[in-house]
Amino acid sequence: MKANEMMDKDFIYVYPEDIIADVSVKMEKLRRFTTPVVDPDMKLVGWVTSLDVTRGLREGIKNVSGIMHHKEEIMSIHENAPSRLAVIETSKNKLISMPVINDNDEVIGVIRSFDIVDTLSSLYDVKIYKLYEAMQKELKGVTWEELMEASAIITRRTTGERIKPEDYERNIRNATFGEAIWATGGLEKFFVGLIAVGELVIAIKIGKARK
Repeated sequence: MKANEMMDKDFIYVYPEDIIADVSVKMEKLRRFTTPVVDPDMKLVGWVTSLDVTRGLREGIKNVSGIMHHKEEIMSIHENAPSRLAVIETSKNKLISMPVINDNDEVIGVIRSFDIVDTLSSLYDVKIYKLYEAMQKELKGVTWEELMEASAIITRRTTGERIKPEDYERNIRNATFGEAIWATGGLEKFFVGLIAVGELVIAIKIGKARK
């Protein structure tokens, strides 16, 4: 997923010469806590938060130019950059949102922490078998039955639970990604298990070919 697939396209923006009191009303009405500051060509020139607006009103500053953070001080992301970079930077720098720009340095959207949470939460509802279908497609020549057999073996090794391949398939048909993460003890453990399945199914395939 790219940044432009996660961004909010229905964003607000302001100009450096805008009156702070008007910007305050605009942000409150549309329930936005941050906004990019742009020039007439929509090129990014700065950034304003609701706290900046509050400070400006308190100190009697008239225009946005007197409170904005200049372009060099803020973090932005290119529209074609991997969306995971937005997740990483937002978390690392505790950002509420960041502007998304194109090759011409024009603001075309804003990625908000809300958008990130919404996207990640939707992934939790993805059925596990979809991940296995993608995995089978990548493991050229591996059948679905072989993949389920390897999965059942890895489950027995890690949990001690004696499960048949058909039972394992039934489980992943009903389970979501979020449920699997909780059941395995975290995202890292889940993917370690998935990698182990891939390695085992390949080893089994090679072993059968040598017989």
